[in-house]
Amino acid sequence: MGNINYKCVKCGHHDYETGEMRATGGTLSKIFDVQNKKFSYVACTRCKYTEFYKANTGALSNIFDFFTS
Repeated sequence: MGNINYKCVKCGHHDYETGEMRATGGTLSKIFDVQNKKFSYVACTRCKYTEFYKANTGALSNIFDFFTS
């Protein structure tokens, strides 16, 4: 668990997990399989309610993602 004071808005539980996910943006990024959108999430471990927060992505990570896909 992290060090944030978390309380689930659906069930009131205090335990959570965090992580990140990437997604494609527009048509060109889908064609070239470049996942240029990055999101962080916080999910309740009891009811699985999940909140997503948009994170910044750098050009270098987008280039690296392009060559590794």
